[in-house]
Amino acid sequence: MNFSDIVTVGFMIFSPIITEVPESKSASVECLALNMYHEARGQGSAGLLAVSSVVMNRVNDKRFPNTICEVIYQGPTRESWKTRQTPDPNDAKFYPIKNRCQFSWYCDGKSDVPKDKKTYERLLTIAKTIVYNKINFIDITDGATFYHADYVRPAWAKVKTRTTRIGNHIFYRWEKHQKGGPVK
Repeated sequence: MNFSDIVTVGFMIFSPIITEVPESKSASVECLALNMYHEARGQGSAGLLAVSSVVMNRVNDKRFPNTICEVIYQGPTRESWKTRQTPDPNDAKFYPIKNRCQFSWYCDGKSDVPKDKKTYERLLTIAKTIVYNKINFIDITDGATFYHADYVRPAWAKVKTRTTRIGNHIFYRWEKHQKGGPVK
């Protein structure tokens, strides 16, 4: 055995086995910034941080996906009619079902590309400070995992605990004993 063989064996023996590729921090930053842009860009800092708190609370709740992007893009999908017709399953392309996502902007049928680049750049900076733990992030929603605009009355709000109102959003916590979770 030469030196490189010994080093390789050492890495194989002492390195932890990674079974899941973690989400990159840059992807997390982008997902969080897009969510802030589409959900709360017209609100002040409190609104932006509150919407981000809900995402982070979901990441930390075992009833939801455990990455920022998975939380934001959670919802039912369907295969494109174009790829259903191909024999190769690797060609499959899936799209969110309109108006069935956790965050409505993702499946409203409109472009998700930010039009206001200056605002989006500012939100990328805020998202970086949150994802890279550069600020002491305080959850101003008191553990909320749901919210809605104040002009709608979703049925699920009746079975959640209201925590606060910030800007034009009303926030709710999903208690352990409560039923009704995210759309699957």
